[in-house]
Amino acid sequence: MSAASVERPHDERPLIAEANRLMDRNPGYRVEIIGGQILVTPPPDGPHARALTTLMLPFFTAGLHGGEAEVLQGVGLWLPTDTEDYAIPDLVVVDSDIDDHLIENNCYDPVCFRLVLEVTSSNWKNDLKAKVAAYAEAKVPVYVIVDRKHQRLHVLTDPVGNEYAGHRFHSSGQQVTLPDSIGAKVTLDVTEILRAGQPRKSD
Repeated sequence: MSAASVERPHDERPLIAEANRLMDRNPGYRVEIIGGQILVTPPPDGPHARALTTLMLPFFTAGLHGGEAEVLQGVGLWLPTDTEDYAIPDLVVVDSDIDDHLIENNCYDPVCFRLVLEVTSSNWKNDLKAKVAAYAEAKVPVYVIVDRKHQRLHVLTDPVGNEYAGHRFHSSGQQVTLPDSIGAKVTLDVTEILRAGQPRKSD
């Protein structure tokens, strides 16, 4: 169990103070600090939320929620990339003792994260570039990206420095089994997930 740091006043954390002001002024927006830069993501659309719900089901079915692990949405991850950096992944698999790993600003130590997952939005480049480096430096073992822009699913594994040694792309029609390191056998249906992330067409 890692020791949590004492939270400092926000006037000593100017970027965090500004990020929190932006969140207060823009309800529903996700505000993160990566590489010393504030990133603002608009509220998710319906297909984004639908893809997340579709994704959660295999994790639940595999028994990852409860016991030694939890499957959660919108949990802050404290990053080692800069003094105020943090991210808020769409979905995470974490150790069940996550509450013991609170660091600052409702963000938790990366040591308790088994997997992070992002469903791309309008600022999809952040998920495919900036967050790859950030999550790798945080040594998050598995990073999954539902790339709605290019219609594929990425599975990144084995973080080394600021990149992942393993990076596999998966297209519609494939089944993807995630690494055992997350704590259970989870297989994702790429077609189902990508379809859920697209707007539904009326007949």
